[in-house]
Amino acid sequence: MHRFLTSFLAFALLAAAEPVDTIVSARYVVTMDAQHRVIENGAVAIRGERIVEAGTRADIDRKYQAKNRIDEPASLIAPGLINTHTHAPMSLFRGIADDLRLQDWLTKFIFPAEAKNVTGEFVRWGTRLACLEMLLSGTTTYVDMYYFEEIVAEETKAAGMRGVLGQTVIGFPVPDAKTPADELKRTELFIRRFQNDPLIVPAVAPHAVYTNSDETLKAARELANRYKVPFVIHLSETKKENDDLMAKRQMTPTQLLESIGALNGRTIAAHGVWVSDANIAILKRRNVGVAHCPSSNMKLASGVAPLMKYLRAGVAVGLGTDGVAGSNNDVDLFEEMDLAAKLQKVTTGDPEALNARQAVEMATIQGARAIGMEHEIGSLEAGKRADLITVSLGEPHAVPLYNVYSALVYALKSSDVRHVIINGKLVLRNRKSATIDSAAVLAKAAEYQRKIQASLSH
Repeated sequence: MHRFLTSFLAFALLAAAEPVDTIVSARYVVTMDAQHRVIENGAVAIRGERIVEAGTRADIDRKYQAKNRIDEPASLIAPGLINTHTHAPMSLFRGIADDLRLQDWLTKFIFPAEAKNVTGEFVRWGTRLACLEMLLSGTTTYVDMYYFEEIVAEETKAAGMRGVLGQTVIGFPVPDAKTPADELKRTELFIRRFQNDPLIVPAVAPHAVYTNSDETLKAARELANRYKVPFVIHLSETKKENDDLMAKRQMTPTQLLESIGALNGRTIAAHGVWVSDANIAILKRRNVGVAHCPSSNMKLASGVAPLMKYLRAGVAVGLGTDGVAGSNNDVDLFEEMDLAAKLQKVTTGDPEALNARQAVEMATIQGARAIGMEHEIGSLEAGKRADLITVSLGEPHAVPLYNVYSALVYALKSSDVRHVIINGKLVLRNRKSATIDSAAVLAKAAEYQRKIQASLSH
């Protein structure tokens, strides 16, 4: 009789359990919610593309019955990382020119190399390579700015990734358009095609104030506002950019954008290194999200962004890798978390500056705020998109573990990422991509290397 009652109760509980598609469990669930919950022996229940609940494994198992399970007792679960600034197709230019100042790097190497090599197919394979690298390092959402952005969007969707993708607008002939007016027309077609896409947020991306006229910047802002999409721009990346504009017009780039109304709407500004307190006040007032790119700013000797001032002012700041053609040579957000924290400590002389939890916030929920998507992604909460990663805690560099934030920032590596789920779909399992043919991508990258190298010798 006892055995019968036990079986009956188990069956009744199972019958009462709510059906879900997937349950992922792990040693810790790092939610990044407003309460900063870290759930030991936790789990996340997923139905469709959304999270149903994050809680203890015991509670989740009691409430839900899943079609699929991923049990990772020697891992942690975290929100998918958010790269707030990169140029994905430039992965095929990785290491093409290093150890240079930004203006020399752009004008002597990058712009000429792009003119000779960038086509739609280049963009397709470069995006595949970048997406593969990002998935393997735990990035689930990224903000891009490049040419042929409709192809970037096609490949991002095919990879199962989420992207805020900006079609570049720039004041000279480029591979996909001859004039800024042509670029704006391309951008509008791009926006119309990907409006309301579950994975793609199209954006308007004027390159910078020094590569566009006021008229073009205003037209780009008007287009972004008309379709309610983001406006993405490089801002005050170098001292030269600021000094040149001050000499010419007695304004900083931030002041110029404010004066022409270009900050009136959803804006993502990359770098923001050379900004004054008055500039930061403008960016805060206009709810501009800032993409902080520590590796890039260090490698190009562009300077150190006043990150702690941004955070004290309440500006939403995320982490970005920038492109990998020489301003950075990878798209590894684990590296950026580590560098962001250490860079603030050494430059402020304060070891408490940018603690580990703040660095993880920048890669997750703060990054989501910076790109205007905090209600959809950036934390593991009921109703949000099911974008999450599992990270192994089994390697020697991961033990012992006293604090999960410390581990994520200072000890764990991108190579510890095991599984990636985006929009409820498993796109990386045991470090094997379910969406990208890795062998084909690596072979094509080698082919492009030979072609690009030959083009530079002529």
